[in-house]
Amino acid sequence: MSPSLDSASGAVAHEVCVHGAGAVGASLALALSRRGIAVALVDASLSRPASAAPKEDLRAYALNGTSVQLLKSLRVWDALPADARTPVMEMAVAGDAGGAIGFSAWQQAVTELAWIVDAAALDQVLAEALRYAPHVHRVEAPVAAPLQAICEGKASPTRAALGVAFDAQPYHHIAVAARLVSDQPHQGVARQWFQSPGVLGLLPFDRLQRGHGWALVWSLPKDEAQRWLDAEPADFEAALNEATGGAAGRLTLASARAGWPLITGRAARSTGDGWVLLGDAAHAMHPLAGQGLNVGLADVASLAPRLAEAHARRPWRSLGDARTLREYARERAAPTLAMSGLVDGLWQLFSRDEVAFKELRNHGMSLVDHLPPLKRWLTRQALQG
Repeated sequence: MSPSLDSASGAVAHEVCVHGAGAVGASLALALSRRGIAVALVDASLSRPASAAPKEDLRAYALNGTSVQLLKSLRVWDALPADARTPVMEMAVAGDAGGAIGFSAWQQAVTELAWIVDAAALDQVLAEALRYAPHVHRVEAPVAAPLQAICEGKASPTRAALGVAFDAQPYHHIAVAARLVSDQPHQGVARQWFQSPGVLGLLPFDRLQRGHGWALVWSLPKDEAQRWLDAEPADFEAALNEATGGAAGRLTLASARAGWPLITGRAARSTGDGWVLLGDAAHAMHPLAGQGLNVGLADVASLAPRLAEAHARRPWRSLGDARTLREYARERAAPTLAMSGLVDGLWQLFSRDEVAFKELRNHGMSLVDHLPPLKRWLTRQALQG
C-alpha cells in the first residue's frame, strides 16, 4: 500500500487524505503510515507566510493511559522533552458548598492518573515524526483519495462542505488559559474547583519551573471571562488566589492570557461513502474533564488498524468503503456518547444556582468519595477514554 504514480498525471496517488495537521490529524497520518498506507496530510502551516510569527500556545493536554500508549506506538511519546510532560498522581476536586472528592493513582493501582503535556511541544514532536514518515506527504490543499479523513476541529469547513450538520450548543462561557508559578510545590496533584457558574482547573506543569508550575483553565461566563482577560496582571492574580483559597500556594502569572469560547457538539453523521470525521470535527466537549483530545486519539486508535485490517482481508475494496467506516462509527459511538454525556451532565449540574441543586451536587460528591467501587469506575472511564 505504498505510494504509486498516477500514470496520467505523474502525481503521487494517495489512499487517504487527512484534513488537519493538529494532534489528531498528525497522529492519524503517522498511524496509517506505519501500516504502509499512503497519506496526504493537509497542513495549513505550509501556506502561512514565513514571516508570520506564531502565537504563544497556552494549551496543555491531560492525556490518559490509552492516549499515551498510542503515542508510544507512534514513537512520539519518548521524544517529548522530560519537562513537557508531568505525571498526575492525585486529583482534588472541590464543590461550591463543601463537597469534595479525591482520586489517587495509588488507590487505582496505576502508576499515574494522567499526564499533563505541553501542547506546543507535542505538536513539534509530531511534526518532526512526520518528516521521517515514509508514506506521508504534506500538502497545502486537499487531494483526491479514496478516503477523506477530516480532523479540522469543531469549525471544520470540509464537514460543512459535505453538508453534515453539527449540533453545536454554546455554553456561553470562555475558557481562560494561562501559565502560572506557585511558591509551593504541586506534588503531582491536579486541582479543580466547581464554583457555580465557573469551573477552575489547575494542572501540574513542569515546563515553566519544575515542581512549581501550573497550567490554568478557567471556564467563566463570557463577560466575566473578558473582564479577567483584560485585567491588570496583579488584579487577575488577586482574583485567582482568592478563587483557589491558597490551596495551591500563592500563584503568579508566567505568561500571557488567552481565551476561547466553549461548546458541546456532535456531527449528525461521522462517516459516509469515502469520508470520516475524527476528533472535534465529530464531537466537541467542555474541557472540565480534560477528555477532548483523549476521545480524538481514541478515534485514531480505532480507525487506523480497522482500515489496515479491512484492506488486508478485502484488498479489492476501497479504503473509503462505507461498510468499513460504518463499523468504525458503531465501535466509537457508545464510548464517545458516554464521555460527552458525562462531561455535559457535570457542567449542567454545577451551573445551576438553585439551593436544591447545590445541596444535591455537593452531597453527591462527598458520597461518591466514600464509595470506592464507583470511584474506580469513574477513574477507569477517564483512564481508558
